[in-house]
Amino acid sequence: MTADTPLDRIDDDDYPAYTMGRAAEMLGTTPAFLRALGEARLITPLRSEGGHRRYSRYQLRIAARAREMVDQGTSIEAACRIIILEDQLEEAQRINDELRRRDVGAGHKADV
Repeated sequence: MTADTPLDRIDDDDYPAYTMGRAAEMLGTTPAFLRALGEARLITPLRSEGGHRRYSRYQLRIAARAREMVDQGTSIEAACRIIILEDQLEEAQRINDELRRRDVGAGHKADV
């Protein structure tokens, strides 16, 4: 087994590749906005060995969703709660669909 190199992680959406400054720049926002998302527990950045926040592409997509909502007048707290609820609903729907497929595959009538 070989050790991962940075190039092995280039397509990994969960790899914390971006510093707070770079993440804020990419989103067109401030580090304070990213800290506020962390305080609201929408995203939890990983910490480098030196204690600096590092963000993944997945986290940046979530932060961009929050930024759009805030730009449209939604408070940060409300935007974070809405995004969390949307993600929970999406996951519940995915699980429900999976269970329906399993029931149909096992010969049971699926409830619609």
